[in-house]
Amino acid sequence: MDNATIARTLAEVADLLEIEGANPFRIRAYRNAVRSIETQTTQLAQWCDLGRELTSLPGIGKEMARHVEELCATGTLGFRDELAAQVPAGLITIMRLPGVGPKKARRLWEELEVTGVDELEAAAAAGKVRGVAGFGVRSEEKILAGIAEWRQHASRLRLDQVERHVEPLLTYLRGTAGGEAGSEAAAGRVEVAGSYRRRRDTVGDVDLLATAETPQAAAALTARFLAYPQVADTLMSGGTRTSVRLGSGLQVDLRVVPPESFGAALVYFTGSKEHNVRLRQRALALGLTVSEYGVFRLADEPAAEVPGDGAAGDRVAGERIAGASEEEVYAALGCAWIPPELREDRGELAAAARGELPRLVEVGDLAGDLQMHSTWSDGRASVEEMLVACAERGYRYMALTDHSKALPMVGGLGREELLAQWEEIDEVQARHPEIRLLRSLEIDILADGSLDLDDDLLARLDVVLVSVHSRFELPSGEQTARILAAVRHPEVNVLAHPLGRRIGHRKPMEYDVEAVLHACRAHGVAVECNASPERLDFPDIHLARARELGVPVVISTDAHSPRGLATMRYGVDQARRAGLEPHHVLNTRPLEEVLRFFAKTDPPAGGSAV
Repeated sequence: MDNATIARTLAEVADLLEIEGANPFRIRAYRNAVRSIETQTTQLAQWCDLGRELTSLPGIGKEMARHVEELCATGTLGFRDELAAQVPAGLITIMRLPGVGPKKARRLWEELEVTGVDELEAAAAAGKVRGVAGFGVRSEEKILAGIAEWRQHASRLRLDQVERHVEPLLTYLRGTAGGEAGSEAAAGRVEVAGSYRRRRDTVGDVDLLATAETPQAAAALTARFLAYPQVADTLMSGGTRTSVRLGSGLQVDLRVVPPESFGAALVYFTGSKEHNVRLRQRALALGLTVSEYGVFRLADEPAAEVPGDGAAGDRVAGERIAGASEEEVYAALGCAWIPPELREDRGELAAAARGELPRLVEVGDLAGDLQMHSTWSDGRASVEEMLVACAERGYRYMALTDHSKALPMVGGLGREELLAQWEEIDEVQARHPEIRLLRSLEIDILADGSLDLDDDLLARLDVVLVSVHSRFELPSGEQTARILAAVRHPEVNVLAHPLGRRIGHRKPMEYDVEAVLHACRAHGVAVECNASPERLDFPDIHLARARELGVPVVISTDAHSPRGLATMRYGVDQARRAGLEPHHVLNTRPLEEVLRFFAKTDPPAGGSAV
């Protein structure tokens, strides 16, 4: 029983309690426990085996500890099973659709006998949902659009969700690396490939590659893989490939290859498909062929039987010249090694051949985080706790961006609350000279494009960060005009989570992104890459366009607790996929330069395409 499964089970309990209308504090306790368990680096099953006190962990009270102990001992949770027996499992998916929620999901079940997405879609299409209390015509339209969005992403999981399952599996398989005494399951190397390695925002299935010196070692490693406790089904197993489905529903394929082919296989299975096609074309132009087995010279006449990809017509693969490492595969084709995040056929191969690949931004390049929340609005930590956590990460500055008053449901700040917060910020700053705490606010862009804060207060902020939190469904023309009006405001510095998307839950707003980016450049406004794994907004394709236009990017976590600051790496992943170097990212720069940009006296120069 791994931590990811424990967390998923407790999250399901929280969902079921919400549908039942349970006490909000009890539901929150389960959510807090889930967040705590997801961040633990040691397996709770080991704690149980050793008799360690689980209640010493944050967010784990006596009830949660009993749940964890039961899960580790039996593999199931009776309380979850009791709750699940009372409501259809499909209601959990329904409650997460736009415009539904737990109470409405239960109402749809009770009044229309809707128990799953297919039934809800049929009821909405037939006009039956509008007759249920709390719904209307617009609700039906939103539900149908939400179901279409859900179907588009249903076969894919968010990157962070997949990571929770992949990393423990890698640790499990790598536990054989170097060889256990008397064990044939000695994996020389185990790596993850595919879209996960390229750090796509969502992942369909996972490809793992491992090396083994002998067929016996390969068979033993495959047996170990099949014995992984989270394997629910074996889809196929034979030779060097095994495919399983985990209890989470995630499909994982393991391929075992000889060491001399590992680099070529890693290139091939990392992809993307388009990148591999371009790679093969380059190889053929050089009289070579490249496949998952290696790089081979093309021979005019058949030579020894060496695997190839069949792409060379009558000419067959002859002498192997590379394959053990990715570096030697790319070098054989006259290219520098290409970071996996760039392998999308966006000009990276030509840049590698010219020696002009960018030095991609890294987490360690960031000097500050410019969006986060505290208990002044919907955060779960105080101003000082957030500051200390940022200082511990080595940041030289940070911006506290609680919500403006247009969002009362999350404790948005009005004038008096904001002034009171500034007093606390000054007190905290006086105690912590090691990091600069910038005054800011996440200010709502209202439907007409005006800002949810008076101009006199806007002028007193160090950073003016604006975003959309309502009316996502406005027609493209109106949405464009709304955002352009905000970007043109002379005090605005950062356009936050510009598309308003929530992966798998809310589709991006429709507007003229190109026009907005041009306006950002003209008015000295940076665009955010929101690192929250459920947002990753802007995504890579728009970040790349911002880079081309010279619009600075801010990578921020939108953290609501110190723990949330750790999500910065997901934003950096997207920035790397967009080819961003440190100088393209505003918050890699010294505080003085950042403040000059916010004052609109010295906007940084932009960059160029890969």
